[in-house]
Amino acid sequence: MPQGSSHQVVMIVDAGSNPFELGVATELFGLRRPELDRPWYDFTLCAPGPVVMHAGMFTMSGVPGLEAAERADTLIVPNRPDPANDPSPPVLDAIRAAAARGARLVSFCTGAFSLAAAGVLDGRRATTHWRWAELFRTRFPAVRLEPDVLFVDDGDVLTAAGSAAALDLGLHLIRRDHGAEIANAVSRRLVFAVHRDGGQRQFVERPVPDIPDTSLAPVLAWAQERLDRPLTVTDLAARAAVSPATLHRRFQYEVGTTPLAWLTAERVALACRLIENGELRLDAVARASGLGTTANLRVQLRRQTGLTPSAYRDRFARA
Repeated sequence: MPQGSSHQVVMIVDAGSNPFELGVATELFGLRRPELDRPWYDFTLCAPGPVVMHAGMFTMSGVPGLEAAERADTLIVPNRPDPANDPSPPVLDAIRAAAARGARLVSFCTGAFSLAAAGVLDGRRATTHWRWAELFRTRFPAVRLEPDVLFVDDGDVLTAAGSAAALDLGLHLIRRDHGAEIANAVSRRLVFAVHRDGGQRQFVERPVPDIPDTSLAPVLAWAQERLDRPLTVTDLAARAAVSPATLHRRFQYEVGTTPLAWLTAERVALACRLIENGELRLDAVARASGLGTTANLRVQLRRQTGLTPSAYRDRFARA
């Protein structure tokens, strides 16, 4: 998002909309954040009329009509309490109109059904809640569904797997628009995990552990303090006092990704913070983040942010 601009985020509320997801969007994009000392989003709700929220909890009225969606730079579409049924024609028309003029489209949980019903997901990557994955495949075979991830960023269309994953996707959007340092500040305000990569699994069928001390958290914290060093998966396994094979299993079980993928993502995040804070020498960024060479820095930064180091600096470095 260009500095000094007012990026319009509009969220459509429809019959059966989830209040939690509405709250997530309001918290991330609607609250004023003077401590960040930069222009924030202009957030608006809109609806086709008075709507009864999920499970009949309450009725929402008095918000702008769907015409408010016409000025959205980012449009968040409503979830579907019954994914077998499509949103109303006016809601579908608002989504199609936003797509036609190039707005960024976002869905949380079963909101992917709304996007697909509007015809804007055909041939594109998307995700939805694991519980509805098979129904989604049946109804929308032209969509490239990725059912085992937290969220999917397909450029101008982004989809989150569930209500909690909406927070991950929202922070990812803030990171895309404002950089890692600002996203970290917002996550600290939320007391939420700084970064859960979209490729992590959305559902792990396991009970809550009885002894939290046996988690990988101490090993992760140890590694984060040593990212500038030549850490390997073998080093992490030794620190955890397990074999590399056991470490891989525990990472998949607890973190939802591999040790190497986690380590690379942490190093890229550190590289982003260094660039944002004014480090101009790419070789110094590569060394300090543990990515080693400027060539690897370029490859990994583009892979995870879509930007070259110079483009990332131009967009996010502090004046």
